[in-house]
Amino acid sequence: MAIARFGRQAKRSYGFCVKMTAVAILGLCFISIWSVFSPSSSVTSQRSTFGDIAEPVSANGKINQSQISSVKKEPESEVKAEEKKETSESKANGSVPNTHKSEKVAAANETMKVPKVGHKDENEGSKGSGNDEVENEKEEEAELEEIKEEDLVQGDGDVDQEVEGVEKEEDESSGSRSRGKKRKELGPLFDPKAHYTWRSCSTRSKHNYIPCIDIESVSKRLQSYRHHERSCPKMPVMCLVPLPPEGYGTPVSWPESKIKILKKNVAHPKLAAFIKTQSWVVESGEYLTFPQNQSEIMGGIGHYLESIEEMVPDIEWGNNIRTVLDMGCGDSSFGASLLDKDVFTLTLGLKDDLVDLAQVGLERGFPAVVSPFGTRRLPFPSGVFDAIHCGECRIPWHSNGGKLLVEMNRILRPGGYFILSMKHNSIEGEEAMSMLTASICWNILAHKTDEVSDVGIKIYQKPESNDIYKLRRKKIPPLCKENENPDAAWYVPIKNCLHTIPAAIEQRGTEWPEEWPKRLQTFPDWMNNRAELIADTEHWKAIVDKSYLTGMGIDWSNIRNIMDMKAINGGFAAALSSQKVWVMNVVPVHVPDTLPIIFERGLVGIYHDWCESFGTYPRSYDLLHADHLFSRLKNRCKQPVGIVVEMERVLRPGGWAIIRDKVEILDPLEGIFRSFQWEIRLTFAQGKEGILCVRKTMWRP
Repeated sequence: MAIARFGRQAKRSYGFCVKMTAVAILGLCFISIWSVFSPSSSVTSQRSTFGDIAEPVSANGKINQSQISSVKKEPESEVKAEEKKETSESKANGSVPNTHKSEKVAAANETMKVPKVGHKDENEGSKGSGNDEVENEKEEEAELEEIKEEDLVQGDGDVDQEVEGVEKEEDESSGSRSRGKKRKELGPLFDPKAHYTWRSCSTRSKHNYIPCIDIESVSKRLQSYRHHERSCPKMPVMCLVPLPPEGYGTPVSWPESKIKILKKNVAHPKLAAFIKTQSWVVESGEYLTFPQNQSEIMGGIGHYLESIEEMVPDIEWGNNIRTVLDMGCGDSSFGASLLDKDVFTLTLGLKDDLVDLAQVGLERGFPAVVSPFGTRRLPFPSGVFDAIHCGECRIPWHSNGGKLLVEMNRILRPGGYFILSMKHNSIEGEEAMSMLTASICWNILAHKTDEVSDVGIKIYQKPESNDIYKLRRKKIPPLCKENENPDAAWYVPIKNCLHTIPAAIEQRGTEWPEEWPKRLQTFPDWMNNRAELIADTEHWKAIVDKSYLTGMGIDWSNIRNIMDMKAINGGFAAALSSQKVWVMNVVPVHVPDTLPIIFERGLVGIYHDWCESFGTYPRSYDLLHADHLFSRLKNRCKQPVGIVVEMERVLRPGGWAIIRDKVEILDPLEGIFRSFQWEIRLTFAQGKEGILCVRKTMWRP
């Protein structure tokens, strides 16, 4: 009816206008209906990758030929010719030959399926425990995928031009990146025009200052100058830690440092008084000496180790037992004796106000880190230590609901051993410890009181399967929730629960690693990228053998303590395994978590955020190695120069630093090192990548 009436009106004198209006209305209706039911490929398009970010996207969503021309590969013959040219130039300049491109390393990261580490949140205090992973799952997947894409171009070879545009779109506040979202463009990591002047730190700890552990408040209420938990200054430290007031001398070289060190290098207010009460360390002129087979334990460390071997013959030091954590730094005799058996013992120096024995251990050339141990997890993955030792133990394991022992259970390998020794423990303490170990299903293998040392030794073993957990009458502590990440460790509170033990063959922890040294080159089933890991190992072996050991001018007889500031799969440390050195492998919290791989190979490492100070004393390391650490900083630190200041703090005078990164980062970085009065020993650039080798001097402002 309405249409007929409309047609009769169209026949009148003004019908022409009505006709035109009707046509317009019908046309708009047709377009609206068509847009609703038609495919969504006509009007707009989203970028599915970052590869074409430098070029516009056409209206039909297709990439023009001009957009991909910049990423076409050169003819194979030209590439080979260019590689030959680069290799010859590298040899002439004493630099690293590019026998393997780092795309192989990146491919290893890309195919590796390992959980990410928990991160510190400045606003909330901590996160990464796994409880909120469902909520952030999509964001983390996008973030991880983009890290993998970035890995494909961050290495020794040339960097694709288009990725540089991506890095400028990082979000400074949150550090997370998602596809299709433009972010504030950031400037260079280091200001190339900046000029630096330095002053000596004026702190209570003076020459032994550890920023995130030492309290620098002048309040008279403080009875201690040590934090009970890690707590860093709001802004990075921008001063240089002074040398010991008596003067600092060149450290005694390894292996002589095992038996003597320079006393003035480890000057501590309470150390002199402590030495007078001990038999294992003797003051001899300008040196501190360490008599052989002398330890805090009466009867000597040799007798102590023999007692452990007799109690549990399955413990074969240096064969099936390779990685050991020694809780509480004493005289270092336990780790020193096991070193001769090819056991890597990492000592955890627990901070207190007595004497800084971890510093003495580091000066002697023994692996050690410094950390409080109270309510937060230790910065290690789950199930990685073959054994944990607590000798002359004073840690109250049964206090606070037994959380500290639950943390030991987390980092101990399934089937691993917990060795506890102490003198004259109370009956109440014995009963509490027995109930606690029974509640977490640890099996006590042996218990003995040594007649010579009068030390009671107990050896426990962690379960190898989940079956025993089901037999518990009381489910206290309970099993952890499935979505809680056992490897999340950075600023993560200790969870009073037990993580289930891996059961499937493709899961890490179901099988004990191969015996050492075969373990170093063995890649079990849960590592699903063996070819890439082998390529990574060969890549670093070529670099170390052909460049680091011969082409840098480094006297390796004076190198003992080494830190790899951005370890990936432990290839750098593995390449140095035949040298008389040890390597602390640091896996930054903002990169994919490869630290379990490092431990599985029989090496040792730790999680860390380089926007904060590292847990060690000043002057701890002889050599620092940083492979693309600075260019991979997703979260820009408040003051990136603070990372370089931290390198200056932990490196010994006369020590070395090798930095491999982009030229745009190395150029201003060289200026910062010059402001420290360091010696620039080698600079080499190849395309957009370069190497910088520097040596620290005795200079202080």
